Amino acid sequence: MGKRLKGVRVAVLAVDGVEQVEATLPMRALRKAGADVRLISLRPGNIRSVNFIWRGKKLAVDDTVFQSDPEEYAALLLPGGFVNPDLLRQSERVLDFVSEFDRAKKPIATLCHGPAVLISANLIDGRRLASWPGIADDVRNAGGQWEDSEVVRDDNWVSSRSPLDLRAFTAAMIELFAERAPRGLPVPPRRVRWVATVTRLAKLAAIGGAIYGARRALIAARA
Repeated sequence: MGKRLKGVRVAVLAVDGVEQVEATLPMRALRKAGADVRLISLRPGNIRSVNFIWRGKKLAVDDTVFQSDPEEYAALLLPGGFVNPDLLRQSERVLDFVSEFDRAKKPIATLCHGPAVLISANLIDGRRLASWPGIADDVRNAGGQWEDSEVVRDDNWVSSRSPLDLRAFTAAMIELFAERAPRGLPVPPRRVRWVATVTRLAKLAAIGGAIYGARRALIAARA
């Protein structure tokens, strides 16, 4: 695949409840292709991903959507999960953020429940896309044409139905981003990444303190 996306900065918009593989696997593929990938969320620190309904990994947030400027990013990834899009679509800032990408005709990749954010941003009317079948009626009611396909490419969008389509989705996403994503944009700092690091260190310190305290108590009990 090479470094086809060198110089391309990708915003991954996600919150707690994002489907783990829908975020981590495309992000890994994007970085392997040379992209600068940033996780954008509603708050700093870490977000908790899920594997269907079970707890998944924590993912470190690079910036919040309130501090981020869409002009600093060349492409957008909207992963799914049952909870993640529902939380995102309630934020007016998120909807504005997503809409700015589409107005600029920058590439947008989404799958599973991710298109729910596009629905709430009033961007679906007249567009072709795939999604989780459970929101097919939502797509149609918003004026979109839902397709039961592993990948649907419509102008600056690419979409898929579910994690089962990830191989095809990832390849199509990289193809779209390589064709349509602008390069040479201003480089933003990872404004809140330090919060995730501090939180992790504090947790490790607390665990270490608890272990030390338990050992001291055990020694005292044996004395």
